[in-house]
Amino acid sequence: MRSAGGRVIDCAITDISMLLTRESDSLLYPYAGIPWFSAPFGRDGIITAYQLLPWAPRVARGVLEFVLSGLGTKMEAFTDEEPGKVFHELRRGEMACLREIPFIPYFGSVDATPLALILLHEYACWSEDRASVEHWWPAVERILAWLDHYGDVDGDLFLEYARRSAGGLSNQGWKDSHDSVMHANGRLAEAPIRLCEVQAYAYRARLRTAELADWIGRSERAESLRHSALRLRAEFQEKFWDASERFVFLALDGTGNPCRVRSSNMGHCLWGGILSDLEAEAVSKILLSDAMFSGHGIRTLADTEFAYNPMSYHNGSIWPHDNSIIAEGLRRYGRTTELERLSEGLFSVIEASEDFRLPELFCGFRKRALEPPVPYEVACKPQAWSAGSIFLLLKALLGIEKQLTDPHVTLRDPLLPPKTRLLRCSALGVGDSATSFELQRSTAGIRATRGPTGQRPVLVSRSSRR
Repeated sequence: MRSAGGRVIDCAITDISMLLTRESDSLLYPYAGIPWFSAPFGRDGIITAYQLLPWAPRVARGVLEFVLSGLGTKMEAFTDEEPGKVFHELRRGEMACLREIPFIPYFGSVDATPLALILLHEYACWSEDRASVEHWWPAVERILAWLDHYGDVDGDLFLEYARRSAGGLSNQGWKDSHDSVMHANGRLAEAPIRLCEVQAYAYRARLRTAELADWIGRSERAESLRHSALRLRAEFQEKFWDASERFVFLALDGTGNPCRVRSSNMGHCLWGGILSDLEAEAVSKILLSDAMFSGHGIRTLADTEFAYNPMSYHNGSIWPHDNSIIAEGLRRYGRTTELERLSEGLFSVIEASEDFRLPELFCGFRKRALEPPVPYEVACKPQAWSAGSIFLLLKALLGIEKQLTDPHVTLRDPLLPPKTRLLRCSALGVGDSATSFELQRSTAGIRATRGPTGQRPVLVSRSSRR
């Protein structure tokens, strides 16, 4: 009989396969979810492709080709289009064709553009596809120009958004509900809005693109990108970090006032690497505090906040993809104690499900004994980045890393999912080859066994840092 863990993976693969759609003879793109989002979404496709690396580099390549070939070319208020910007949503129905809605495509997403650069770097690390990076470099430069100019109109180094389209989105981060960005008293933030996680994405995007620039012989460009990333980080730590309460503000509003709200967005700042080690330690503890961790996962908003509602879409619910990104952020800073606790919560959701599937989101009520989480009744099932969450969570637990210029794969302080004694990991795509390994739990700890001779080497790195 197939194990529960195996059935979870099988279900995730089936869901993603169901959502993969051919946008051309050779290009696969994961549609976002069924029934509400059966269409190409920039942010969703990019994150899903990232989650699936290194197991499915073909998906990442398809997403990159689609988004980089479809960057904005002009300023158009109706669609929020700007030169060099990655699209948000594309619909092809009658209303779109008649321009009754702006999704033709619509460009109202502030984060998809830096996320595309992050995906490109991760794809390059695993695929070692230098030729494609060089082919896509003109598009990369157009994205960088958007980061520097159109995305930062006021020149304060932060990416901001303000809706121009009457039919567009008032909030343009991943939490794109109208009420998802607020002050501590519940008052909604006014545009232009600078989200904390978007600055972390931009920081990581610049640093990783600098690595790519060095890789293809553009050292001067690499140096300028590193310089701009360090300037952004210094400004971020001054404007977004609450030194007394030791947490990251959700956002800055149109007047520069901080939204002093504890949200899961700060977990993405771990993923972006923009925090110091001491800041990351404080953020990790807040994320796994009772106010934010329900026992099933990390809430989008702390239950101590004025706007908290466990049944809302973005203000207290729990999203698996959000948690998977936070999980890799915890791994990045070596916060393995918090990572283990988060993984136990997410795996408890899978164990309690009837179909071995993570939904788009579920309600943020506190966990009670062995009861499953309260469902969000209109959540998408399947949804691409929820199905992809199990792969990114496993990658974070196992500590799987691949540096751009290293030929080997590293397992850094590997952990196993809860209740798992043996895990075999195969089909990790590395360049034109693949590699595999096996992890086994014993009384002495976790023992790693490398794959057959001839595969890419797998190195196990262990430290005492928790």
